[in-house]
Amino acid sequence: MIPKKEKKAKAFQLVKGMKDILPEEQRYWQHVRKLIARVAESHGFERIDLPIVEFSDLFVRGIGKATDIVEKEMYVFEDQGGDKLALRPEGTAGVVRSYIEHGMQNRPQPVKLYYFGPMFRHDKPQAGRYRQFYQFGFEILGESDAVVDAQTIMVAYKVYQSLNLPVNIQINSIGCPKCRPEYENELKDYLKKRKNDLSEISKDRLSKNPMRILDSKEKEDLPIITDAPQQIDFLCEDCRNHFIQVLEYLDELEIPYVLNPLIIRGLDYYSRTTFEIWIGDEEEGRQSALGGGGRYDGLFELLGGQPTPAIGFASGVERLINQIKENDCRVDDQEQPKIFLAQLGPEARKKALRLFENLSEEGIRVSESFSKSGLKQQLELANKFGVHFTLIIGQKEIVDNTVMIRDMENGIQEVVDFDKVVSEVKKRLEKSVVKE
Repeated sequence: MIPKKEKKAKAFQLVKGMKDILPEEQRYWQHVRKLIARVAESHGFERIDLPIVEFSDLFVRGIGKATDIVEKEMYVFEDQGGDKLALRPEGTAGVVRSYIEHGMQNRPQPVKLYYFGPMFRHDKPQAGRYRQFYQFGFEILGESDAVVDAQTIMVAYKVYQSLNLPVNIQINSIGCPKCRPEYENELKDYLKKRKNDLSEISKDRLSKNPMRILDSKEKEDLPIITDAPQQIDFLCEDCRNHFIQVLEYLDELEIPYVLNPLIIRGLDYYSRTTFEIWIGDEEEGRQSALGGGGRYDGLFELLGGQPTPAIGFASGVERLINQIKENDCRVDDQEQPKIFLAQLGPEARKKALRLFENLSEEGIRVSESFSKSGLKQQLELANKFGVHFTLIIGQKEIVDNTVMIRDMENGIQEVVDFDKVVSEVKKRLEKSVVKE
């Protein structure tokens, strides 16, 4: 009997909307992580790392039932214990939960925190947008003064300015629970009169959350939105004074901004100042948002805490990296190994392993291929890596307790005592840096 051919196992592929961050991409990610940490630390922010999984009700109550995130995009599941959980779709609700749970109100106020990590939304994948995506965010909790709004916007602007990205701030005030209801009624009346011309999405939003229509990108909605009443005309005296102060501080900081009545953000917890960071050509109408945020003074009570004022912003990392590439912004290259360690034979391999560790402990990056035994193959690899020096241990070096140092530029070779090779390599590397 002829044996049946076994079926080849199906090769797995990425889940739709997910992305591998490959080694050649890592330099961009490391650059952004370092930049965020540097800006955060220089402005007094402390890092917080939050769990990826939270109770789903944290986001339902915090973000709002009538938002796209909660209605369509959240990854919700029930665990083995029957708890209804969610993969976090954003960071602010988790920060507020942590602030309340760990009694951060007893710290000196305001508390300034920042985070960097993956979020999850079952959104339509497109350029720069994935279902697992990364965000960084800055939050200032426990202070209501307008100067804190300006500080938050300044930090957001500083991140992009540090990358030489030509951004501007689009800013608005959406009022507070005291003055917003009057505006919402006015807006609803206006939109009802034009209901037949609205997109199907906006017709659905009209009864649930009319302010979300101002955030619509549907073609048929744009002319209606442009002529809609503006929240700024309905601000109470406190909100108006607060907004004027924010703008005065931004003027003092010389941060470019545009008053934009359509910046309302998509989450229910926002109040007063809302803003987005835009990039692109305004005259050609090709501007897009890289990130945004605003004040969320009412969120703490929604999540079971004491009334606490706060403001923050978040930005998508993938979109930021796309802009870094498009604008050809300078990014530090990952440090490449300058030393290759070659060995010939089993005993030389053992000694090479020890030398590899000695060099690593001194912070010297070394490349190697211990699985290969031919010197020619190893030297070819050393050339591909572009190292300055190759250290060679063969049978003679084992007997003499030495290492041969080969200069890859001129081919000159020199024998050095094994116990002195690390210090000798350091000296030569220092000289080669000076030459460069």
